Amino acid sequence: MTDATRAGILPCQSIDELITQGAILSATPFDADQVQPASLDLRLAARCWRVRASFLPRLGRTVASRIADVAMHELDLTRGAVLEKGCVYIAELQERLHLPPGVSARANPKSSTGRVDVFVRLLSDNQPAFDDVIEGYDGPTYIEIAPQTFSILVRTGTRLNQLRLKRGSPAKLLTKSVGVDLSDGIAGFRARRHAGVIDMDNVDGHDPRNYWEPLIPQNGELLLDPGEFYILASKEAIEIPVLQAAEMTPIDPSVGEFRVHYAGFFDPGFGTEEAQGVGSKGVLEVRSHETPFLLEDGQTVARLVYEPLTAKPSRLYGDQGSHYQRQGLKLSKHFQRWPTNA
Repeated sequence: MTDATRAGILPCQSIDELITQGAILSATPFDADQVQPASLDLRLAARCWRVRASFLPRLGRTVASRIADVAMHELDLTRGAVLEKGCVYIAELQERLHLPPGVSARANPKSSTGRVDVFVRLLSDNQPAFDDVIEGYDGPTYIEIAPQTFSILVRTGTRLNQLRLKRGSPAKLLTKSVGVDLSDGIAGFRARRHAGVIDMDNVDGHDPRNYWEPLIPQNGELLLDPGEFYILASKEAIEIPVLQAAEMTPIDPSVGEFRVHYAGFFDPGFGTEEAQGVGSKGVLEVRSHETPFLLEDGQTVARLVYEPLTAKPSRLYGDQGSHYQRQGLKLSKHFQRWPTNA
């Protein structure tokens, strides 16, 4: 590994080493593009269960044993399956972990998952917290999937979340406020409530007009309706230095009656000149809570927390052709570009 003593997030070459050493296992070969600059995409396995309630396995309990308690029926993902909005599912992931001492992990939804309002969380055995994997964990991984606005079509191999691996407890380097851009023209999109199914593996295969309504602010303001889902963009261009990674986190609820960002990981090189991404905006996934809320141009809606890497990654964000480098306001990769005359 690049630096076995330095605390920080592991870059792609260190993740590759963990795979070679058997610390990250899979029953099927890893995909060529599965390892990102500072994270690992996780893939759905063959089995998925509709469950009557979400859960966390307490110490001494496995996820499999809890599934047996709450499962309603089982789905075979090898043939593809539609996961209905408003329902909760637990699926096996193909990746199994055998982490060495000193290495822990944290999961987050992929950008393309959060942007279609699909709430996902990682589960692991004996771990009473979602998305966190304890140091030295040895066991299987599962994903909780809860589509909120759109029903989705998934299959074995679909990637809905990603894993960031970490050595030690690196210090937070910097926290930046992120504002919302409600200036001119189309400033965002609101999800249509009764749209069709989204195939999560079909890139550029959906007409966005069937799923989204464009939003044009009035006087730099936008009224968020309770329970609705919005896609907005950051006021600021975001840049992640090549020796750092970042996570976007919600602001304190006392600052606003809404939640921002399901998918919070930003890889090294995002928005940088070195990775040909200058000017990239952060896309914000916003859901309003119980009361209408009037959002203003430039208002702080999230925080960006930067952490160090243990070494510079051998490839940067965008090197593998990311859909989101140099982005402004942009829907997920499942949708065609919004028509200019719409």
